[in-house]
Amino acid sequence: MDSDSIAHDEQLRRLHALAERALGRYDLPAKATATMVNLSENATYRIDAPGSTRRWALRVHREGYHSHNAIASELAWLTALRRDGAVITPIPVPGRDGETIQSVTHELLPRPRHVVLFGWESGIEPSETEHDLREWFEILGETTARMHQHVRRWRKPAGFERLTWDFDTSLGSRPHWGRWRDGMGMTPQIEALFGRTVDRIEQRLRRFGKDPERFGLIHCDMRLANLLIDGETVKVIDFDDCGFSWLMYDCATTVSFFEHKPEVPELLDAWVRGYRRAAELPKADENEIPTFVMLRRLLLVAWIGSHSETELAQSMGVQFTRDTTKLCESYLSRYR
Repeated sequence: MDSDSIAHDEQLRRLHALAERALGRYDLPAKATATMVNLSENATYRIDAPGSTRRWALRVHREGYHSHNAIASELAWLTALRRDGAVITPIPVPGRDGETIQSVTHELLPRPRHVVLFGWESGIEPSETEHDLREWFEILGETTARMHQHVRRWRKPAGFERLTWDFDTSLGSRPHWGRWRDGMGMTPQIEALFGRTVDRIEQRLRRFGKDPERFGLIHCDMRLANLLIDGETVKVIDFDDCGFSWLMYDCATTVSFFEHKPEVPELLDAWVRGYRRAAELPKADENEIPTFVMLRRLLLVAWIGSHSETELAQSMGVQFTRDTTKLCESYLSRYR
């Protein structure tokens, strides 16, 4: 086993120890257990209890990524979405002290971590085996439109704080996920091509502008992986990246990690059809979707480079950067 694998396994051990300690903060059945289901920005665990059919989801936040206030702001929005009937979202579970955000320490970790417990939402991730993917993308589009409509009329709590995902904080001088130039497998030729693409994106976004009808609070990760289908009910999970960005960026996130696949144009068309069931979508905004797809793709190049320790980044690797070159060439040839 190499040193990276040892370090990864040790990280998992330490996070699991903290997760188990965090269980004591909540009014859970005795002998409840934590099983990791995902490690990305955060560590997410399924909580089971012997003799009980109930489950919970425990999220251990990555150190330094979101402040206590930013997490509280996320919880305020997803709670409002559910309360106001816009979409079904997970319900935060308060600790024994009544607080929904717990700060948990463990001697194996240098600093406390923010922890949030949610009620477990039943349902399955949409799959191509049950429906044509275009049907799922229409559902994604309609669901996103309802969330966008909710934000337009929702009054945010005082001090509301979430990250802003604009050009500067994505591909520019203050990137949240690292520099795109540090993507895996970067060569001088690829860097030059990506640089021209980044410049084109910046030009087009400057022209597109940040009018309130185009820019606001959005989910920022509206992939099928973050939908749960429970009979006829559609649920949305994982609001950890939610923040302020262009509304059409939500569309771009639907094809994250497979933007280069040939079926993507059809899927994006399906998303637009679904969106228009619930909200208006100006043609000019629809026409700019390819720019947001390109923005997202290069942002993911940066994410993979800065998160090389994660299984997802390792599975994408150098090939993801190489596949991005064809997208850049096509985009530059079509958009001026």
